[in-house]
Amino acid sequence: MGRRIDNERFPEWQPFADAVQQHRPDAGTWCEAWTVRDIVAHQAGNAEELARVLGAHLEGEPVGTRSFEEREGPLRALNDADLWEALQDRMATLNEVAAAADEVPADTDVAWTGRTMKVPWFAEHMREELVLHGWDITGDCDIQAAFRAALAEPWMTTHSVFAVGRPLLAKGAKGLGPGERIEARLRVHDTEDVFVSADADHATVGFVDPVGQATLETDAAARVLLLWGRRPADPARICSRVGPETLGRVRQLLSGY
Repeated sequence: MGRRIDNERFPEWQPFADAVQQHRPDAGTWCEAWTVRDIVAHQAGNAEELARVLGAHLEGEPVGTRSFEEREGPLRALNDADLWEALQDRMATLNEVAAAADEVPADTDVAWTGRTMKVPWFAEHMREELVLHGWDITGDCDIQAAFRAALAEPWMTTHSVFAVGRPLLAKGAKGLGPGERIEARLRVHDTEDVFVSADADHATVGFVDPVGQATLETDAAARVLLLWGRRPADPARICSRVGPETLGRVRQLLSGY
């Protein structure tokens, strides 16, 4: 039996694969300036690096996280067919490493891009990448309603806040001037608010009780998209009474990577 990608461990893999195969490699996406091919290269690099870092930790020989260019550069040099095979190969490797990591205590911290992640978060992070970039390919159309459903799952918001957190705000925070500060409550009915705060030197994100006025109100799926610098096709999914200046500054902060 050949190497495989476990649909129970990575249930988002098949919808992502279907989305890729239903579009031309040079088709544009909702990820600014990226084509489908660019997303495939990015995903192959993600899977490779997550497996490399977690695998090295399991072997007792920790390694640092490489930059996007270091991991994606060689992949971008491949032709379309070989690039797709490379993604499948690296996903299979990550599947094997994640399975081996099941034997490690779940609260074990592993260094990852200037922070730490819990061992189970490595597979979870790839799942989030598959959902997010799958949505980048299909948008809100009916080709993959699975992505819209997955974006609304509570674990997607939790992973974005706890496992990624401040890096999601870093790009937007760089545009703040000395003494400038942004705070915002991102509210979804019947859940905790996601509270973001940033100035030129620091950025934080976390959960808080839903009290007071929300900066914006939306649905769970759209809130995840906003945290990652995306926006739903229907602007009416985002409601706000804070005025265009404040809302514009918040949207600038939420510009993603």
